[in-house]
Amino acid sequence: HETYMIIGKVHPFPEDPQVLSIAHLESRGITAVFIVDQKDQPALDVTDSCLRTRRVYVHLAFLWFYWGDQHDERVSCLRIGPAADAIERAARVGWHEGEQGELHVDLSKVLHADRM
Repeated sequence: HETYMIIGKVHPFPEDPQVLSIAHLESRGITAVFIVDQKDQPALDVTDSCLRTRRVYVHLAFLWFYWGDQHDERVSCLRIGPAADAIERAARVGWHEGEQGELHVDLSKVLHADRM
C-alpha cells in the first residue's frame, strides 16, 4: 500500500517529513494507535478529549488526511507538521457527534466544476 508511506506505525526515518506517525501525535499528548481496518486500509485510531476514537486515513488522490466526511474533517498531507497540528486541534475539541462519516468524492462534480 502506498498509504504506508504516509501513515506509519513506526517512523523509520524520524527526519522524513512525509510520514505521519504515532509519534507526531503522541508528542502532542494525543493517543494514537496504528491499525489496518477491515478493508485493508492503514489508519491511525486517534482518541479525542472525550475518549472517543476516530480513524485518520489518507486520501492519496487529493493528498488529504481525513477523519470524517465534513469539510472540517480533512487536512492537506503535504506538510506533516501543520497536518498533525490540525488533527491535534480536532481531537482536543472533540470529534463530531455520531458515527464517523466515510469520505466520498463525486468526480463528476469535480469534472464539471467549471460549469457551475
